[in-house]
This record gives sequence, structure tokens and C-alpha cells, in this order.
Amino acid sequence: MPPQISIILPCRNEAAALQALLPLIRQVLPEAEVLVVDDASTDGSAQIAAAQGARCIRHPYQKGNGAAIKTGARAARGEPLVFMDADGQHDPADLPRLLERYRQGFDMVVGARRSGSQASLGRGLANRFYNRLAGYMTGQRVEDLTSGFRVVRADRFREFLYLLPNHFSYPTTITMAFFRAGYDVSYVPITAGRRSGRSHLRPLQDGARFLLIIFKIGSLYSPLKLFVPVSVLFFLLGSGYWVYTYSLTLRLSMMTVFMLTTAVVVFLIGLVSEQITQLMYRPLSATEPRRGATP
Repeated sequence: MPPQISIILPCRNEAAALQALLPLIRQVLPEAEVLVVDDASTDGSAQIAAAQGARCIRHPYQKGNGAAIKTGARAARGEPLVFMDADGQHDPADLPRLLERYRQGFDMVVGARRSGSQASLGRGLANRFYNRLAGYMTGQRVEDLTSGFRVVRADRFREFLYLLPNHFSYPTTITMAFFRAGYDVSYVPITAGRRSGRSHLRPLQDGARFLLIIFKIGSLYSPLKLFVPVSVLFFLLGSGYWVYTYSLTLRLSMMTVFMLTTAVVVFLIGLVSEQITQLMYRPLSATEPRRGATP
């Protein structure tokens, strides 16, 4: 008989944290399948996981956090899937609250970190900015875009495996994908602890990657929200420059023509992209319409 719940922990060099975390998970959900995906650790994380009774899948070389998530999602046998960080930041005692909300009919429940849970002031401000930007793109309130603590319906999650990056940040991609696909998403406030060991996050490189992912997913699901502001910006710049140059020289400059033409071209590209998106994400059948997302 397959397990009712699969708990997936992507792991790289988290032996010390796993030693403390896995027994706590067993205390809270003793019947759950605990699946540790070891991304080529060098500190014996796989051996610790096996000794604690977890099912362990080991990558032969480092592939990245997102790749570990995809490996776990494909191999998991339970329903729903629970994702947690293996570094000790997430408290297993919060699992019953997330699962209770999930059983109310949501497709994904995210553990939203309270303001005091951010590792630093800079990261907290950055996450707030990402939440606002993602909310604009998706048209929904996003309370914690980058939280790795979540409960999801397995079939819904696997629909978007092809979209998930191999590195950071799978939470960014899956959150926006669920909202734009019309699936039901909810948030449960949690307090995240300090991680054990050194963070694998690189603020500058991964921060830029977060923004790129947001724009990529935004353009995939809601192109006009990305293209229209750019088009309006070029239109305003062109119109302003035309007023300025015409008042000085009484002529229409080539730069004005260029910016106004760019505004029209960008808008038309966005319009075509929007039509393509509508065709790609129609309901699969007349009997299975998309459901509205509810934060």
C-alpha cells in the first residue's frame, strides 16, 4: 500500500541538520514516506539519512536544488507531496497545520515566513520586492515567493516539472505557475529558524536569477503585463522627446520616430504573445475548466 504522504528533502552537505531533523519528522508523521535526495554530498548525508530510516536517492554529481526537487517529485509514492529544506530551518511541528489547510481543498499550501524569520534585513527586503513583483505578474497576492516549505497535490506539481530550473529557485517558478494555471493556493504563517551550516545561496547571482525567472514565467503566462509597461515607457519617452525637440527646432527627430515605433512594435509583440498564451492554456476539456486561484 503506497504511503499517504511523501516528505521530500533536497540535501547537499546537511549531515548535522539531518541527524536532528529526521527524528522530529518521524515523531510528527510516523507513517509518512521520508525521501532525502542527496545532491552529491561529501559529508556523509546519504549515510545519515539511511541510518535514520529515510529513503535516499543520491545524484552521481551536483545538479542543483531544483534538480533534487524534480528527482524527489518523480520518485515519491505518496499523496500529497511535502517539500522541506534539509538545513533545519523548517519546524516539523508546523506540518499538521499545513496539511490541515491542504485538506480543505487547496492544491498547494505554502509555509509563509513571518518577517522575523528572514536571515538578514537585505534578504527580507529582497523577498518583499520579489513578492510584490510576482503578485503583479500573476494578479494574485504572493505572501512568500521563495519559501521551500510547502504541501502540494502530486499531479498538479508534476504538470510543471518541465518548467522548474535545476538550480534556484523552484519555489518561485512553481508558485507563479500554480497561480497562472488557476489552481488554488493558500498560505500558513510559520517561523523559520536559522539554518545549520553554510548557505548555498549566492545573493547577487541568485537574486538576478530570481528576477529572470519571474519575468520568464510572467511572459509565459501573462505577456501583456510585461510588454505593456515597456511599450508605455517608450511611448512616453518618445512623446516627451518630440515635445522637447519640436519646441527647439520645429521638426520631428529620428530618435522620436524610433522610440514611438518601438512602442508600437513592443505592444504588438505582447498582443501576439497573449493570444498564443490563451491558446496554450485553454482548459483540457469542456468538462474540466480551470479553477480560480484563491490566496
